[in-house]
Amino acid sequence: MGTGFFTSVDDVSAKLAEAGYLASTAVATTVFLADQLGKPLLVEGPAGVGKTELAKAVAQVSGSRLVRLQCYEGIDEARALYEWNHAKQLLRITAGRDETWEEARTDIFGEEFLLRRPLLTAISSDEPTVLLIDETDKADMEVEGLLLEVLGDFQVTVPELGTITATRAPFAVLTSNATRELSEALRRRCLFLHIDFPDEELEREIVRLKVPGINDALADSVVRVIAALRAMDLRKLPSVAETIDWARTLLALGASTLSEQVVRESLGVVLKHQDDITKAGAGLQLEQVLDAS
Repeated sequence: MGTGFFTSVDDVSAKLAEAGYLASTAVATTVFLADQLGKPLLVEGPAGVGKTELAKAVAQVSGSRLVRLQCYEGIDEARALYEWNHAKQLLRITAGRDETWEEARTDIFGEEFLLRRPLLTAISSDEPTVLLIDETDKADMEVEGLLLEVLGDFQVTVPELGTITATRAPFAVLTSNATRELSEALRRRCLFLHIDFPDEELEREIVRLKVPGINDALADSVVRVIAALRAMDLRKLPSVAETIDWARTLLALGASTLSEQVVRESLGVVLKHQDDITKAGAGLQLEQVLDAS
């Protein structure tokens, strides 16, 4: 059973655009299928291409609560799923000194003492929810196994309370920068979407949307230079977010066109390593890039 956020692929495209997210046909189609089938959506691609923003946009246009689990090395079940409020439990036990352990135990393992982390929060929510599991590839295999259980039937077993099953399944989005391979078992439970850097036409539209006031010529020049930089062997290729930041920077500097000096003075907005800046400075033929048809 799907979440029913969208009525068609065109509906996805239109609604995401209203939220400032310009989706390709492939992105809109996969989002629509995930919505209709009620399956988690695994989104892979380079950093900064809009994977996280896609989940945020879906939450915004569907009027859903966004619940985010940020994965990192060493994250465990207590941070992802739930844990007990031990300090509060201890106070409760101390306050009931005359009780038997069985009487106290029945009380302290109740909802009042349960700390719901993102996965359990999303599963137990009665309102429309988008569950964002961000940078899944940074979590270890144990957490990946937990995700298999949670995303399989959208239910969680808390030994002291029993099984908690979602009354309204969340729209689940898992993102990955592919720093490690995710298991085939997890992939099988998801619809897969790869988001790459946009083509120049789409990126120009994104720049115009996100940077009001930029003229078409400057937007075109920015996108052409970014494309040339991405074709180079750099440690970190410029993301879409950095394209937008650069366009805003140029606008703030009052630049109406790109020149060698302007590019050289502002490359630090786009490139984040000195060796990349040096390599770009030596290898970028600006005049040739801007004259290319």
